[in-house]
Amino acid sequence: MSADKKPVRLLILGTGNMARSHADAFRRIEDVDLVAAVDQRADVLSAFAREFSIPQTFETLDAALDWNAFDAATNVTPDAAHHPTTMKLLEAGKHVLCEKPLATNASHAWDMANTARARNLIGMVNLSYRDVPALQKAAELVRGGAIGALRHFEASYLQSWLTQPAWGDWRTESQWLWRLSTAHGSNGVLGDVGIHILDFTVFAAGSGVKDLSCRLKTFDKSDGGRIGDYKLDANDSFTLQAELENSAIGTISATRFASGHLNDLRLRLYGDEGGLEVLFENRTSGLRICRGPNLTSAHWEDVETPEVPTVYQRFAAAIRGEGPEAPGFEDGASLQAALDLAERSHEQNGAFLRLASPTSG
Repeated sequence: MSADKKPVRLLILGTGNMARSHADAFRRIEDVDLVAAVDQRADVLSAFAREFSIPQTFETLDAALDWNAFDAATNVTPDAAHHPTTMKLLEAGKHVLCEKPLATNASHAWDMANTARARNLIGMVNLSYRDVPALQKAAELVRGGAIGALRHFEASYLQSWLTQPAWGDWRTESQWLWRLSTAHGSNGVLGDVGIHILDFTVFAAGSGVKDLSCRLKTFDKSDGGRIGDYKLDANDSFTLQAELENSAIGTISATRFASGHLNDLRLRLYGDEGGLEVLFENRTSGLRICRGPNLTSAHWEDVETPEVPTVYQRFAAAIRGEGPEAPGFEDGASLQAALDLAERSHEQNGAFLRLASPTSG
């Protein structure tokens, strides 16, 4: 870091499991200092601060704001807390990186996006799969016209933790059980990973959703549909058909019953001059293309995909005015609007619904 640059003073709001990833990533960035952490669980907070050498701790966000000696915050609170806590931070003039989803409904998400823009603050959402090199390269190729006009797409997010215990036993561990219960704050697989595969699709396609039809499914997983205090009513799988603003049509799906897949994302994009296949499997990304003379033989070629900056690096750079604010709060709000529409479509037996104009400005 050059002598004329001051480090970004960062506060970590929430010190649960995901916060460890944030803290570990940010402490590796030269121009970021971890100066404070907030959590109402005093013992968890203390242990987290010791592990990451964070000098200041607070049990409430209000106390941290009274202290005020920080420039930005990374918000790793539960989903329902994203809107109220981020609004407090923005109103105090702080830049914010917020975990996904940006909010639990589009109205709150646009509230956050509009406030950040009005106050000229950096607001970014942690859509972590934007860091996949193959996705970034695919988006670049689509923008450059490598496969012509986009016509069709297929996207899927495949997990299997309801069929095997690689990440733990969902029947006994609260960190998984809450994801199966709407009363405990879960919007099911649609709310948990649907936002990722939807962003995977629209980012690479370079176009937002125009209209969609969605079906959600919750499977019987225990006697009486309940385990202890957890009513298992959140959706386990979804399938969605959509047309994008650029007129391409296709399908997007996600499930927790994809036996043989731990955490894999797949995307296929087909244009009138070629096709692209993006894979992120076993934490490794790959990209293939078929175009030009190869179309007649259906021969696919691998594409090199250089590493890209992480969302944490991009957030620090955006605060300094040295890089794009991407994915920004407006991206998060647009995605949440599509997810809200998907839920309404399911309630109307899979009816095709048109996405309203963004609630911005």
